[in-house]
Amino acid sequence: QVQLVESGGGLVQAGGSLRLSCAASGNIFRINPMGWYRQAPGKQRDLVATINSGGTTNYADPVRGRFTISRDNAKNTVYLQMNSLKPDDTAVYYCNAGAVTTWTGTYFDVWGQGTLVTVSS
Repeated sequence: QVQLVESGGGLVQAGGSLRLSCAASGNIFRINPMGWYRQAPGKQRDLVATINSGGTTNYADPVRGRFTISRDNAKNTVYLQMNSLKPDDTAVYYCNAGAVTTWTGTYFDVWGQGTLVTVSS
């Protein structure tokens, strides 16, 4: 069994910063890739950023230059540093693991429960 648990969401003023964390638990060998997605009210879930085990990153255009994704492979944890936040960044942010290899098998497309980020103007 694999679980992803996010933390770090909250309310922040426009221009402020937040750091999200997502920790994976279970008997994990490898997770690749890890990423963050977000879903605003009434909208579809969109990619924010991904990172593979080698550290290669990919960002959606709306966040490039403001958000930074990183990971600690030893801790099976991925982070999202969000700077210069805008009201349009308001959404539930979800952590995703594309493929999680464990002692008992490989789990695909694992999601966390989400953490709410609200940016006030």
